[in-house]
Amino acid sequence: MRALLWIALSFLLALPALAQDAAPDRSVTGGAQTLEDIMARQRGEKLDDSFRRDATGQGNVEALTGQLGTRGVASDSDVFRALRYGSANTTTSASGPTAGLLIQDSGMAWLTFREGPLLTYGLYILAGMTLVIALFWAIRGKIMIEGEKTGRNIVRFLSIERFAHWVMAVSFVLLGLTGLFLIAGRKFLLPWMGHEAYASVALVGKWVHNNVSWAFMLALVMVFVLWVHHNIPDRTDIKWMAKAGGLFKKGVHPPAKKFNAGQKIIFWAVILLGVSISLSGLALLFPFEISVFAKTFKIINATGLPQLVSGASLPEVLSPYEEIQLSQLWHGIVAFVFIAIIIAHIYLGSVGMEGAIDTMGTGEVDEQWAKEHHSLWYEEEMEKAKIAPKSATPAD
Repeated sequence: MRALLWIALSFLLALPALAQDAAPDRSVTGGAQTLEDIMARQRGEKLDDSFRRDATGQGNVEALTGQLGTRGVASDSDVFRALRYGSANTTTSASGPTAGLLIQDSGMAWLTFREGPLLTYGLYILAGMTLVIALFWAIRGKIMIEGEKTGRNIVRFLSIERFAHWVMAVSFVLLGLTGLFLIAGRKFLLPWMGHEAYASVALVGKWVHNNVSWAFMLALVMVFVLWVHHNIPDRTDIKWMAKAGGLFKKGVHPPAKKFNAGQKIIFWAVILLGVSISLSGLALLFPFEISVFAKTFKIINATGLPQLVSGASLPEVLSPYEEIQLSQLWHGIVAFVFIAIIIAHIYLGSVGMEGAIDTMGTGEVDEQWAKEHHSLWYEEEMEKAKIAPKSATPAD
């Protein structure tokens, strides 16, 4: 008898846990969500919302004359759910892909990520890169030309190459500054500037950002066409990488062609990130006309990687607003990474290395600089000019 009582008591104590594991019984709530639904959503668990999505009052057709007309048995909640999930039969005078979508609730998730993780970790990335450069400067200092300068210059970049580079450089700086102002200004500058002043500056910044982007995309194409054949990886890059290009040790100058391995990494990063940020930027310039994420997610799902990592596929059907929101977030993510890379590039191409600024200033460099940093390219240029490399003369 004691054993039976103990079993009965154990069963009664286990009932609440069993009730939690079982599917919520919504019959007693008339189909409304239960406390367990709310708790599961707060825990971040994926919730089957079909009980809300399908509860739009469409079951009793005879009693419902149009979802936005005489409602009959359809309650205000039924109509709201139909509007929220985009299943309402709406008729508006407006036209376009968003005309029939009156309510969309993905905006809060977009705003929360934009003002939270995107801005926070993006600024961390920029601060981290700045700190790395400061440490490199403190430890290594400026990379100087170690040999004696010859006083003879060699042409490194033609006028068209320098033009493409500077158009890209200037436009990128303007895009970066205005982009940072637009994404971080509301949090850091608006309280200081005031709403009216901030709104005026933001309007100008948005205009600059939108229009300068065309110059950046044009320069991106020019740079790719002019330099892609010089940036194909080869065996010399392995040797250069093995010695870290001599950046961390004086007297080490691994051979390199016109572009060394480090510059090739920068080149391909600029091309790939530039194309990516341009596509998302075009989607923002022409809202609801360019949709890339649904198609991209479909391709990624075909690889099976999302299912392997998270057990779920990426959404392949997105509303026009969700496409725009994802484009804006991706635009910001790529921008922060892009800016961090270019900060390092600007440092090494200016104050970080003696003679580097001349390559894009006058387009010419001292022969000693060329021999130390791009010896293979220097020898090729000397052969083209029918002049033996100085390293091969008896004086050396």
